[in-house]
Amino acid sequence: MSPSAAAPSASTRRLTVEREHELYETTLDMLREVGYDALTMDAIAARTHSSKATLYRQWGGKAQLVVAAIHSTKAHHGHKPDDTGSLRGDLGALADRLGSTSDRDTTMMSALGHAIHTNPDLKQAFHQVVIQPERENLKAVLQRAIDRGEIDADCPGNEFLFHMLVGAVIGQSLVDRCRVDAEYLKRYRDAVILPALNASLIPSPA
Repeated sequence: MSPSAAAPSASTRRLTVEREHELYETTLDMLREVGYDALTMDAIAARTHSSKATLYRQWGGKAQLVVAAIHSTKAHHGHKPDDTGSLRGDLGALADRLGSTSDRDTTMMSALGHAIHTNPDLKQAFHQVVIQPERENLKAVLQRAIDRGEIDADCPGNEFLFHMLVGAVIGQSLVDRCRVDAEYLKRYRDAVILPALNASLIPSPA
């Protein structure tokens, strides 16, 4: 039997869900503190009181551990986009969610920024774990708006909804050097996103 097909070792099997969550949270905390390039498996092992061998046996390497940690956090905190009955309301609910996590998410993106462009495995995994699920969520929001008759299916702006939201989050923190909150994102929604989509404004929550 090859090593890859062998049964998990006792130390791997003893890794509980709670312990795994603790390792993920610590890994992301350290990532935000020092950045991806300076983050080492030695440092993670020391901070989490783990064996480095166990970390490698469980995840294979730093890129895999970081991506698994991001995936765990997204799975824990994320959810399908709310259906409020209108596009404006759906985007408002999304603004509330993004505003509540913007500090941690922006710091994490800054920590990963250079590495994502230089590490193909990390880039691919990040897109699969973070980018694609968010794109799918926004596609669902757009499709509901099309079905309601709020926007046209062939509106050119539909393609750029995800880009507009990313730009809003990054732009506010980078240009204005302040925290991105839900109120800012809702003003951005009304001033930029809805006009770009030529949306018919159905009454909705703020």
